[in-house]
Order: sequence, then structure tokens, then C-alpha cells
Amino acid sequence: MSPRRNRPKGVGPSGTSAEDDRSGRYGGWQSTENWRGEEWNVRHVAGASAQGKTYRCPGCEQLIPDGVPHVVAWPDHVGVDDRRHWHKACWNARDRRTTRVQRSRNAPRF
Repeated sequence: MSPRRNRPKGVGPSGTSAEDDRSGRYGGWQSTENWRGEEWNVRHVAGASAQGKTYRCPGCEQLIPDGVPHVVAWPDHVGVDDRRHWHKACWNARDRRTTRVQRSRNAPRF
């Protein structure tokens, strides 16, 4: 009996780029959304597919641990090198969030 093949013939370990990924590869789907006058590619990643890495959400500056479903978004005109991983709730609330104000230790909090 021959060993089982886990990948199709003709595709090497790094055979495709991230732009060529099928939407089902990461256990989610991909869509295009308009935000701040730009087209954004948005990929929803299932928790089972989010294994091995921890990311920092740009919406809340908190860590997204591995195994947690999240959203990967990047502007359409820049390509996949500028992908950012967001919590789903942070991505949905991106228009309601304000910029984080950095205060010194002795600054008043009003």
C-alpha cells in the first residue's frame, strides 16, 4: 500500500500566494467592503483555522490568541502585505471607535 497524499499533485509546499488562496482554505469566506472611501478585502477566519499564531487587533490593541475566529482585512490597492487581523466585534465597530489618546502618568483624566 502506498502512503497517502495530503496535497494535490503539482502543488509544492509554497505553491500559491496569499492572493491566490481559495476562500474556503481558512474555514471562512472572503468579501469586499467599502470603508473610508476605499475598497477593502475582508476574509473571515474560522477558529479552527486560526492555529499557531497570535495577532494584535488594530481596533482595540489587544491580542487575538490562536484558535479564536477573527477577520483579516486589507485595502484592495495595497495587496496582501498590509493585512491586519481584527476581532470580529472590533471590525464591525471600526466606525464608532475613536483614536486612542496617549496620556502621561500625571495628566488629568477628564
